[in-house]
Amino acid sequence: MFRPLTFMLVACLGLSACANATRDLDEMPEAIGDFSLGFAAAVAPSPQKLLVSREATPEEWVAVVEEAYVQRFDRFEGGKRYNFGLKVEAYSLPPPIVPGKSAVQIAVTVWDDAAATKLNEEPKAIAVIKVFETRLASSREESMEALAAEAALATETWMREQQAAEGWFAPAAPVMDASGAEITSEPAKAVMENTEAALSGN
Repeated sequence: MFRPLTFMLVACLGLSACANATRDLDEMPEAIGDFSLGFAAAVAPSPQKLLVSREATPEEWVAVVEEAYVQRFDRFEGGKRYNFGLKVEAYSLPPPIVPGKSAVQIAVTVWDDAAATKLNEEPKAIAVIKVFETRLASSREESMEALAAEAALATETWMREQQAAEGWFAPAAPVMDASGAEITSEPAKAVMENTEAALSGN
């Protein structure tokens, strides 16, 4: 369910102060259990445009969000695939001379690729509000890219918290069939279709 970004400002201040959410992408990441990325599927059917904001099309948001999540999570080399269902719910992209903060809210669902099931039944609301920014030097596209990158970083932080608290991404023993052969995961294409269908129903 959508929760207005304004209600989440205080919780997001620490995240939003990040100067550059991509600064660690060239480094070898610390593993998140057995996590590896299958795919990231984003939708933006009717995002709420907050306050005085420049326009961004659903297609633009889908492209920039998917790119940010793939860029961050494709670095992980765990033994099991997981997929992201991502829904852009709201955003703010104020013009340079208008007071305000750039922001985005994304509903995140993590899917177990092999089981084609959700790890979190309720989507996690990831909200990013840029407290410190220089919009005079940033284009609309650069603001969108920065917001998406910070959302991906916030998602990684949340996933690590879930790993510690709920045991997410724990390596499991292989499942064998009657002949002793390991049963592999359902093809990612089929899981993507399930994910996109579920997102469309939100």
